[in-house]
Amino acid sequence: YAKNVYIFFNSVGAAYIQVRSIVWKLRFSSFDLFHSICEFCQFINSATLLTSLNCCLDNGSNYQELLLEMTRQKTVPNVFVNKTHIGGCDKTMQAHKDGILQKLLCEKNEVYEYDLIVIGGGSGGLACSKEAATLGKKVMVLDYVVPTPKGNTWGLGGTCVNVGCIPKKLMHQTALLGTSMQDAQKFGWELPEETVKHNWETMKTAVNNYIGSLNWGYRVALRDKNVNYVNSYAEFIEPHKIKATNKRGKETFHTAAKFILATGERPRYLGVPGDKEYCITSDDLFSLPHCPGKTLVIGASYVALECGGFLAGLGLDVTVMVRSILLRGFDQDMANRAGEHMEEHGVKFLRKYVPVEELEAGTPGRLKVTAKSTESDETIEGEYNTVLIAVGRDACTGKIGLDQAGVKVNPKNGKVPVNDEEQTNVPHIYAIGDILEGKWELTPVAIQAGKLLARRLYAGASLKCDYVNVPTTVFTPLEYGACGHSEEKAIELYGQDNLEVYHSLFWPLEFTVPNRDNNKCYSKIICNKLDNDRVIGFHYLGPNAGEVTQGYGVAMKCGLTKEQLDNTIGIHPTCAEIFTTMEVTKSSGGDITQAGC
Repeated sequence: YAKNVYIFFNSVGAAYIQVRSIVWKLRFSSFDLFHSICEFCQFINSATLLTSLNCCLDNGSNYQELLLEMTRQKTVPNVFVNKTHIGGCDKTMQAHKDGILQKLLCEKNEVYEYDLIVIGGGSGGLACSKEAATLGKKVMVLDYVVPTPKGNTWGLGGTCVNVGCIPKKLMHQTALLGTSMQDAQKFGWELPEETVKHNWETMKTAVNNYIGSLNWGYRVALRDKNVNYVNSYAEFIEPHKIKATNKRGKETFHTAAKFILATGERPRYLGVPGDKEYCITSDDLFSLPHCPGKTLVIGASYVALECGGFLAGLGLDVTVMVRSILLRGFDQDMANRAGEHMEEHGVKFLRKYVPVEELEAGTPGRLKVTAKSTESDETIEGEYNTVLIAVGRDACTGKIGLDQAGVKVNPKNGKVPVNDEEQTNVPHIYAIGDILEGKWELTPVAIQAGKLLARRLYAGASLKCDYVNVPTTVFTPLEYGACGHSEEKAIELYGQDNLEVYHSLFWPLEFTVPNRDNNKCYSKIICNKLDNDRVIGFHYLGPNAGEVTQGYGVAMKCGLTKEQLDNTIGIHPTCAEIFTTMEVTKSSGGDITQAGC
C-alpha cells in the first residue's frame, strides 16, 4: 500500500520520499521519533517508503511551508493516507485502533464521482455546498424530508426556513401586531367598536407562500452554482459511497472524496400511547389547516415558549406543561423572568408535571390529557383542542449508515463528536449544524461553520467557527437576547468571587403611554474581574432583543469591557442605551428599578 501513504516528520537534517512524480520532504528530530515512524512504516510496507530517504531537495523549505498551509499542523509526524490527512501520532494510532486506517490503506486510488457530497439541504448544508462549488469543486447536495406522523413535509431549506425560525418569527410578529393594536388606542387611534379578530387561514397561507418563494430561491441558487441537488434520502454503504433513495423508491449510488453531514434534527415525541396519533409538533404547527384553539404545549424549550407565546398573543387559551426548568441551558434568571411575563399575560403554566400513560381522543375535536406530578402522586386531567409537543429534538443520524462509514456518534442522543475543525473520527467525513455534540443549535452557526469549513478544505483558509460568543434570541412575547456565558456557566468557569454582575430593570418609552409592563424589562452583563472586567455574558429581556443583541455581539467579539461600555454614549431614548449606564451590581443588592427617562 506504500504508493498511497505519505509521512512527514522532523529531523536535524533533511530526508525526502518520492512517490511517483511527487517529491515529499521528511524530517526527524530524534532517533526515538525516527524509530517510531519506522515501526509504523513496517506496519504498512516500509521497504518502498524508506528506500527514498536519501533523496534531497534544495527547496525543501518550500515543501514544508506548503505542507503547513495544507494541514495547518505544526507538530510531527504529519500523516496522509490516500490523499486524506490523518494527523499526528495520536490521531494516526487512534485511526488504526478504530479501523479507519486500514480501510483507507486498502482503498484503491480511485477517482470519485464528486469532490464533496453534502447530506442535508438545510441552511448549513446549502451554505457549505455553495461555497465549495464557488471554489471550483464538484458538489452534490442530497436532501429528503421524512414526513411527520401527520403526513407533513416541505421543500428545500431545512428546519429554519420551513418549520422553524422563519414561520416562527412571522407568527411572533403577528402576535406583536395584536398587542400594538391594543396600544394604538392609547395613542389616539380609533378602532372599530366590534372586536378585532384574527384569521388563522389568512396568516398561514401568507406565511407559507413566502416560504415557498424561499424554497424556489434555494434551488435556483444551487443551479447557478452548478451544485447537483437531488431530492433523495442518503445512506452510507461504504466509507466513500452512499445510496440515494427517492420518494418512489428508486436507488442510485454515488461516491465522493469528502462528505459533510448536515442532516439536522427533528422533534422528539413523548413515547406514550397516542402521542404520534393525536399530538402535533412544530413540524406540523405552521401548516396546520385550522386554528389550534385551546392548546396544551408540553415542554419548556425555546420552541415551547415561543410557540406558546405567539399562540397566546393570537388570543388563544394556552397552557404550558413544564417538567422542571424553563429554557434549560440558558441563563435561569432571564428564563424565569421571560416565563413570569408570559404568565402575567395569560399563559397558564403547569409546573412539575409530565404526561403519563395515555393521550386519547375525547369528544370530537378535543383531546384528553392525563398527567402526573413529578413531586407527588397527584394526577390531573385536562381537555384541549390541540396538544403541541416541544420537549426537545433528536439528531437525524440513526438511519444514514454512519456505522458503515465508521463514524462515531453519541448513542444517547445521536449527536456527532467532532474536533475543532468539524472533522469526525473518520478523516474524510465532517459534520456541521444541529447534529454536533455540545454545540449551539442555531441556523447562523451552521451557516458560518459550513462556509468556513469549505474554505479550509478547498481554499487553504484557517479560520474556525467561534462557538462561544454566539448572539441569539428567544422570541418569547418579551424577547430574550443573549451572547456569551449564562451566569451559571460563568460561575462554573471562573468562580463567583472573580465575577461582577451589573444589572438593571427598565421601562421602554413605547410602553409608557399604554402603561404596561412597567419595569418588567431587564438587562444584565457578567464581567470577568481577572480580565479587565471583560464582558463574558450579555443578557437582555425586552423589545427588539435580536436587533439589540446583534450589535453588542460584535462588540463582544472585539473584547468588550465594562469601561468601554461606560465610555460609550447611548442613543436616547432607546432600550439598548441601558447597557451604557449600568451602575448597580448584583452583589450590592441595590435597587435596580428605573423611573422617568
